[in-house]
Amino acid sequence: MGEFILKHSPNGVWFGIFTDFAAEGVKHGVSSRVGGKSAPPFASLNLGLHTGDDAETVWHNRQMFSRAVGLPAEQIITAEQVHGDIVQVVSEHQAGRGAKHYHEAIKGTDALITNIPGLPLMLFFADCVPVLIFDPVNKAVGVSHAGWKGTVAKITQKTVLSMQQHYNTKPQDCLIGIGPSIGPCCYEVDEVVMTKLRAGFTQWEELVAPHGERWQLNLWEANRRQLVEIGVLDSKITVSGVCTACNTDIFFSHRAEAGRTGRIGAVIAL
Repeated sequence: MGEFILKHSPNGVWFGIFTDFAAEGVKHGVSSRVGGKSAPPFASLNLGLHTGDDAETVWHNRQMFSRAVGLPAEQIITAEQVHGDIVQVVSEHQAGRGAKHYHEAIKGTDALITNIPGLPLMLFFADCVPVLIFDPVNKAVGVSHAGWKGTVAKITQKTVLSMQQHYNTKPQDCLIGIGPSIGPCCYEVDEVVMTKLRAGFTQWEELVAPHGERWQLNLWEANRRQLVEIGVLDSKITVSGVCTACNTDIFFSHRAEAGRTGRIGAVIAL
């Protein structure tokens, strides 16, 4: 099992990496909010084009983050995330979709997979769970966006299964990185969420803690369990354990910042 660590790029950008991915030579990163040009409330490394921030500033930030990771910003492929469970297979002709303009992003998608070398896949987050996936045997990568809706729909599990279908990926070979998101310390949910959770997880009681008339939900564990369920080895799953709502000096948090904030990005490429 690897670690999640923060790095400081020479261009001033702070971002996190998973050490086991880095050891395999996989270019990847989970951005922080530090090192960009956006003004409050998006200060400062906002990567989300759909937040109300200035589009040119966001493009500048995306270029800075991409440069820090070592990937070409112009080639980034993004998605119009809708909290669903659709996985999109990405090829060369889609390079650059959504990199500069939100309306060009792949529609209605919350996970991207590819086996094309050098093609960066990037999704955006402000409390939802970023999950990076690497198959070192068949050389394929994926990234998924798992809020509570995606988590109960098992988007992360479906991303690995889609890689299995298209690239012959074996779950037991995969390295998984579960990035910073709202943690069980801060994520209170209501009966609407609990109803879906009970329907999707046989041992749902182990994913929540009662908190008055509500519950505190552990999205990290819910995503880890759905991966183990299909054969991913627990020893190959790294959970960052970093709560975005507890650390708004480093990450954006939709809940802690009352919905007016920026987005971090999670990117991966072969």
